[in-house]
Amino acid sequence: MSLALQTFSSVKDANAALQAAGTRYLGGGTLVVRAANEGDVAVSSLVRVTDPGLSQIAVSGGKVRLGASVTMAAIARHPELTALAPAARAVGGPAIRNMATVGGNLFAPAPYGDFAVALLALGATVVTEDGEVPIETFLADRDTSRGIVTAVDVASPKAESVRFLKVSRVKPKGVSVLSIAALLQLAPDGTVTSARIALGCMADRPIRALAAEKALLGCKLAPQEIAPALVAASEGIAPITDPIASAWYRAEVLPVHLGRLLLD
Repeated sequence: MSLALQTFSSVKDANAALQAAGTRYLGGGTLVVRAANEGDVAVSSLVRVTDPGLSQIAVSGGKVRLGASVTMAAIARHPELTALAPAARAVGGPAIRNMATVGGNLFAPAPYGDFAVALLALGATVVTEDGEVPIETFLADRDTSRGIVTAVDVASPKAESVRFLKVSRVKPKGVSVLSIAALLQLAPDGTVTSARIALGCMADRPIRALAAEKALLGCKLAPQEIAPALVAASEGIAPITDPIASAWYRAEVLPVHLGRLLLD
């Protein structure tokens, strides 16, 4: 079955077209086009937007706005986005990073969506025509969302405060066994004063490790002190099973890799 492609200059017009049954938004195309090529007959029409504002990166006043069409390659090479670069570089190989977008990553089902894991750890805000919502809210409701994401806002973090780890069987561009992102604030004596930890592949979409975050507060990043947080990391998870790894395996190795990330 052939796919119809509709091109619009404005997000408003594209949003209206998306209300038709069988219509999907086309960003970088790394997921929706592949699904169509593999026989997904649920999609009959693709909608895209040519608004150049969707491809802009703005860094100002300690804040970063990433247009929804900004690619992983653009983030990886941007001189002011060194804190986000490791997560962007974790998405596929060079060809995929030239196509994969910020907006598309928010909708990518596990084991994809490594960049969305980093955005969750950073407490990003997702921007649509209807307004702004915290990324936790957006991810929880993304299956029912019909509006087009236009941008993502994050506070510009210090590179040393952000940690990211992707575990895969094929390096450097394999599909994730799991991914972990952390935003940590430390006191001068090394005590953790604030922690946000996000996990990929521990559910069908990125989730927070809330119990582990709580257990880290007041601790120093030493093996004995972080041990309770590593145990707590398994609370509330529902790892996926796929050809890469089983849910059991993912749950077993999560504390190991979280420990490595925290002690690195």
